[in-house]
Amino acid sequence: MKINNLIDKILFDQNTLEKRIKELSEWVNEQYKDSKELIIIGLLKGSLPFLAQLIKTVEVDFIMDFMITSSYEGTEKSSGNVKIVLDLANNIENKDVLIVEDIVDTARTMTKVHSILKSRNPKSLKVLTLLNKPSGRVVEFEPDKFGFEIQKNEFVVGFGFDWQEKMRQLPYIATLKLPKK
Repeated sequence: MKINNLIDKILFDQNTLEKRIKELSEWVNEQYKDSKELIIIGLLKGSLPFLAQLIKTVEVDFIMDFMITSSYEGTEKSSGNVKIVLDLANNIENKDVLIVEDIVDTARTMTKVHSILKSRNPKSLKVLTLLNKPSGRVVEFEPDKFGFEIQKNEFVVGFGFDWQEKMRQLPYIATLKLPKK
């Protein structure tokens, strides 16, 4: 496997990711086994590899929808200003809604998205994130389920996570050697 020269260390290799995501899909199957109307919402762009891998083994029927939010503006630090760039195409009222996210870090984005979607009166609303970073929280929020927990000082790339909109395609999640300023 070729490793990008900006990579510091690999945190989760492809096999580890695939195994954990399979376990998360089993959680989805159990949580929504009785659901008649499940909508899985992917928060783009970062959640795409996670969502694509997750739904391969989700056995419950669902509708897929997407939102695009932005707070990073292509850098390694959140701007703190969460924007909804693209809203849902589907009405979620009285439906089971599962938000699939790549990471809950500061929780600003997730708190805003959760609040907006809750105001649309879904039957249920849960959050599944691949990475949970509680040490980065600036607002209080806990996802319903997560894949892995990471530490505060680690900026990650790969498997959907980007640095300056690049490196999302890497089949693993790794820490980045940030250039000296």
